[in-house]
Amino acid sequence: MTASPLLSDTALIFGRYARATLRSKFQILFGVLMPLLYLVFFGPLLTGMPLSPHGSSWQVLVPGLLLQLALFGASFTGFSIIIENGWGVVERMRVTPVSRLALLLGRVLRDAALFVFQSVLLVIAALVMGLRAPLAGILIGFAFVALLTVSLASLSYALAMKVTTPQGFGPAINAIAMPSMLLSGLMLPMTLAPGWLNALSHVMPLRYLVDAVRAAYLGSYAGATMLYGAAVALGFAALAVTVGTRVFRTAGA
Repeated sequence: MTASPLLSDTALIFGRYARATLRSKFQILFGVLMPLLYLVFFGPLLTGMPLSPHGSSWQVLVPGLLLQLALFGASFTGFSIIIENGWGVVERMRVTPVSRLALLLGRVLRDAALFVFQSVLLVIAALVMGLRAPLAGILIGFAFVALLTVSLASLSYALAMKVTTPQGFGPAINAIAMPSMLLSGLMLPMTLAPGWLNALSHVMPLRYLVDAVRAAYLGSYAGATMLYGAAVALGFAALAVTVGTRVFRTAGA
């Protein structure tokens, strides 16, 4: 398929799901509730604690909350495929000439836009509470949220095409998301953990994204931490979209 039909098909699917999201104010605002509660009730406990030799506790906590938002939000997006399957939407899409890649990209780009918007709300609240970070670092953080959303949403949709019941999908996602959160240092830097746990955390791709966003919030944009984080984020996104597209094609989504 040439680029033009792919772009038009992607825009068509994106528009369909974006309009549905805009009609649901609850979906737009509720997703940011959990990170916001962490920010309000957990953030003040860390004020003044030496979480990092550079910067404030807010520059450690907020990047983790941004990626936590993407981690849990994007991981569970596959539930919508299961619902659509029950309504016959997936069956009707199987007979359309729309690119299977566009069917995936339209969905994940809508998810990325939603979670970046929620991230903006979270950062605004954090700025009110005392966060100080360079604008470039904040924008880089949003870019990492978008890339992580594309990656995890693609895999979530692919899994939902294979595991077609909520009873099977939910536990599978929790089994992946919870260890990822605990071993990536979302809440606290893994450098504070015992040596063996810090070493184990390096097998988690999310660890490199967390470290990169925290570096960006400190104004460090060109170091090895940022390079590793960007490389892992881009590579993970490319792999996830490839896997998701293959599943969509074989399943005839």
